[in-house]
Amino acid sequence: MPRFFTNEIDENNIVLTGSDANHIGRSLRMRNGEAVTVCCNGIDYCCTIGSITSDMVYLNLLEKHRCAAEPNVEVTLFQAVPKLDKLEYIIQKSVELGVSRIVPVLTRRCVSRPDEKEFEKKKLPRLNKIAEEAAKQSGRGMIPEVTSMVSIKEALCQMEKLDRSVLLYEEEGGCSFGQVDFEGVKSVGLFIGSEGGFDREEADAAVKIGAKQVWLGKRILRCETAPITALSILMFLTNNM
Repeated sequence: MPRFFTNEIDENNIVLTGSDANHIGRSLRMRNGEAVTVCCNGIDYCCTIGSITSDMVYLNLLEKHRCAAEPNVEVTLFQAVPKLDKLEYIIQKSVELGVSRIVPVLTRRCVSRPDEKEFEKKKLPRLNKIAEEAAKQSGRGMIPEVTSMVSIKEALCQMEKLDRSVLLYEEEGGCSFGQVDFEGVKSVGLFIGSEGGFDREEADAAVKIGAKQVWLGKRILRCETAPITALSILMFLTNNM
């Protein structure tokens, strides 16, 4: 069933416009009475098409329910900026696995150091488009946001506000993922390094604000493999997989 996203919805007057309306009428060639799903803030609105004009599609609401594909824990991925093709891959797969938000972070060992203005203007719209496409493909009930690039100081401030934060760091002093307590946790921050990982000072700063230092075994994973592995484990441990 085709899925469309909106930031707000009037249950008594559900209307799709713009590119969504054009996609329904011209690309999909849908007709009155056919079913579509409109997603808003994790809620699925199951509808049928009432009427179609050249630029608007009017829908009839049949029922609504919480999207079954949305996890019961909000996960923010704080991803130290890797090369762009790797970041695109991480965003796509993270959205499929249930991440709620992705925050690119500029750390000391980032090999890729994009200009902030260029990143904001040229790269960020593409990254959010990738998140949107992945959300539609995987049946999500919301589109995870890819935020502007932030400093590690700002990332740690955001992490400190979450119920639980985890730092992937392979040096001594950490624990396995299974030893972290996620009981009753509603929000989780997951901090992953870039190709160069974290330096000791950055790791210590994360631990100081309450992040749990976690390792994923004796093998060193690539920066694009680590977040996918960590998210899979996290979703399993929180009964979302």
